[in-house]
Amino acid sequence: MTALLWAGAAGAWLFNAVFLVDGLTRPGYHPLRHPVSALALGSRGWVQTVNFLVCGLLVAAGAVAVPGAFGSVPLTPAIAVLGLSLAASGVFRMDPMRAYPPGTPDTTPEDTSRAHRLHDAFGAVVFLLLPATPVVAAFVLADPAWKWGSGLVGAAAAVGTVLFGRAWENDSPRAGLVQRVTIMLGLVWLGALFAFGATSP
Repeated sequence: MTALLWAGAAGAWLFNAVFLVDGLTRPGYHPLRHPVSALALGSRGWVQTVNFLVCGLLVAAGAVAVPGAFGSVPLTPAIAVLGLSLAASGVFRMDPMRAYPPGTPDTTPEDTSRAHRLHDAFGAVVFLLLPATPVVAAFVLADPAWKWGSGLVGAAAAVGTVLFGRAWENDSPRAGLVQRVTIMLGLVWLGALFAFGATSP
């Protein structure tokens, strides 16, 4: 089970690392404005698609070992659904919009494809669980530091999710930044939780 916990940690941390590096090196892509999901578009889109799929499945695999590591059943479905929703976000891509990929009109289309709508649905689950999972952890973990730390992460991720929603709706030039901070906060915490479980006696 320790291997599964480390797999979950790798998935959570690797997801952040890949979208950060890819976003900074992708021609025509602006990390401060464009969402992580837009990296699945264009000729290099396969990188983010694989990132969604592999890292999401690793997180879901790590969830299998959570009951044994923490003696908590409620955390398992929250983490598993988070991982599976992350993977599903790679199966269904968002539509080109807001000037990405290069040559795309700098607007938000009124009509979107079925794949885009499904991507949005799974993405909504991810952004619901990024704050909800650490909140659940705050109630079920025994370690006081993890209880309080998880609660703070959950509160911060909830604020980030709300701010990202507003920034996206308003096509803010900082929407991508707000999204990245929120995702990184939740997944860094999740990776640390997996690692804590793997190294605890």
